[in-house]
Amino acid sequence: MSRLRWIVIAGLVLLGTGAYLVRRPLLMAAPRCLGGHWHGCYDTENGVVLMTLAGLPLAALLVSALAWGRRAAGVTDPWRRSVAEVGVVYGTVPFVWLTLMPGPGAGIVPGRLSLVPLRDLVTMGPLGIGGNLLIFAAAGFFAPMRFAALATVPRILALGAGCSALVEIAQYVLQLDRVSSVDDVLVNAAGAALAGLASRRWWRGRDGAPTGDLAPGVPV
Repeated sequence: MSRLRWIVIAGLVLLGTGAYLVRRPLLMAAPRCLGGHWHGCYDTENGVVLMTLAGLPLAALLVSALAWGRRAAGVTDPWRRSVAEVGVVYGTVPFVWLTLMPGPGAGIVPGRLSLVPLRDLVTMGPLGIGGNLLIFAAAGFFAPMRFAALATVPRILALGAGCSALVEIAQYVLQLDRVSSVDDVLVNAAGAALAGLASRRWWRGRDGAPTGDLAPGVPV
């Protein structure tokens, strides 16, 4: 079994363990989510996390469908491409949704800026720093596996910083009752870069071939 597959399995185990540890708050949102209600599900952190976890089997099916279709068409390295594409989207959108979730004063409280580097970092706490590291971690991990143009640490940093800056600008312009902080951008970018380094073995080379030790076209 390939190393990448072991990493995917380990990630799923960690997700399952984390979901079990916080099962009680997640289950509080279950009735609203299962009933198809937007309020109380998709506008709450518990609801978004619950639905993200519940949707993992569908994401796995999508990966399989894309990979099988590409293999039938003779596309090189179909599994790696499919895992990377689905992983970028599925691992990023829920986190961005959470960061754009409006606060109680949304639309009333003016946008707030914090442009002094490292000033907010000391007030984030371990949970805040960990959450900010994860927001664009999936993009940093999977994007260079799919696109050779992103297969360098500086470019992954730029990708994370650029995406984070867009989110912070949206928070400010839309008056979501959140603080648009330069420290969020720095930590988001760092998270993307660290995740990219974790997947470096499988980055795509300049010729489009994977840089790892797996042969093209072999499922991973």
